Amino acid sequence: MISNAFTSAAIAEAIDIVKSEFLIATWETLYVTVLSTLFAVILGVPLGILLVTGEKKGVKPLPGVVMKLLNIIINLLRSVPFLILMILVIPLTRAIVGTSVGTVATIVPLVIAAFPFIARLAETSLREVNPNLIEMAQSMGASPAQIVFKVMLPESIPSLISNLTTAITTILGYTAMSGIIGGGGLGKIAINYGYYRYKYLVMLLAVILLILLVQIFQSVGTKLTIKCDKRLK
Repeated sequence: MISNAFTSAAIAEAIDIVKSEFLIATWETLYVTVLSTLFAVILGVPLGILLVTGEKKGVKPLPGVVMKLLNIIINLLRSVPFLILMILVIPLTRAIVGTSVGTVATIVPLVIAAFPFIARLAETSLREVNPNLIEMAQSMGASPAQIVFKVMLPESIPSLISNLTTAITTILGYTAMSGIIGGGGLGKIAINYGYYRYKYLVMLLAVILLILLVQIFQSVGTKLTIKCDKRLK
């Protein structure tokens, strides 16, 4: 079957599919990736801040039970494979968007899968901040909110951008898997044509385009990280 993937007829058919479906599929992939990342950041970054500031020696300690519960929830969500998670949250997806299939419906499981991951990445970035800067701010009478927004976040911006670049490329990979349960985008094309119809050339082209998108996101993220890093100026 693979030998038939590069015949003149298969190439001509692949070109027709590229012309008719790849543009909208690429848009759907970008739309879902960016929107899912945005919602995941809105949920995950504050949670990451809470994990750092709420610990015993943090700037705003929280009860130990609360911190343990947060860590357990994050670890549980991160340990569930994405394909299984998509199936588990189908009732929630249907309740939020009215359907469990389609491009928009994939945003719900993507956000649920991504925000604990982003929370851990944000936690890692914030822990890299020089503790001497935090102690200095505390000695000057800065409030916990001031320490977070004027010291911790500004100092961790390069690391945050680098980690968020990792997150968005991971989410982009998840969008490809969402094609299995009816999600749109390049993943749907790769699965529908490559897996169900044995049109391997179409699947290969979809995979190559996904790789190019990952490279673009990674390059942009790396440039932003370098631009924001004070140590490189």
